[in-house]
Amino acid sequence: MTVRGPCQEAESAVQHPAPRAAFRAKLGRMSADTPRRIVLLRHAKAEWSESSDHERPLAERGRKDAPVAGRWLAGAGITPDLTLCSTSARTRETWKLAVHELPQRPKTVYEERIYEASLGDLLALLNETSDDVSDLMLVGHNPGVHALAEALSGEAEGNLLPRMNRSGFPTASLAVLSFDGSWKSVEHGVARLVAYWTPQD
Repeated sequence: MTVRGPCQEAESAVQHPAPRAAFRAKLGRMSADTPRRIVLLRHAKAEWSESSDHERPLAERGRKDAPVAGRWLAGAGITPDLTLCSTSARTRETWKLAVHELPQRPKTVYEERIYEASLGDLLALLNETSDDVSDLMLVGHNPGVHALAEALSGEAEGNLLPRMNRSGFPTASLAVLSFDGSWKSVEHGVARLVAYWTPQD
């Protein structure tokens, strides 16, 4: 007969949650207090064309700047879990050149609602994001991208916010914002602007 000591009896009394329950509990904690980042990338400089605006390709300068933006992301240690990219030719080409510089390619969704999106449209897209995403990248257009970065920035490090607003968020620029909580809670002023970069930096 095996004799159990007090410690063994205490251990046998512990009820371990089922794996699915433990996973759900983990997601619940993530939605409440997990640090998250929103990375906003404006498309690189595009050619002017009399044809469809949606199909405008990148200009030569844009094809040079997009990989530089990707290298900045890699150097900053930012590899998004998910990228939402506008369906326009210039945003798709920008992301294709930028993502080539990252150590791994994140899941990418080409989202037609980003093209010509208002600030409200972009906030709605963020609110739809699954809480298993920690770092989300959005590749889009001005004025929406600049308006979103400014609206979310309840706080900012140093002079980043006035510098971003003075610059007007040029083509191929990046803003990184951090916040805690669920994507459903994203609203005006919820985030902190922690980095802002332009190809001229």
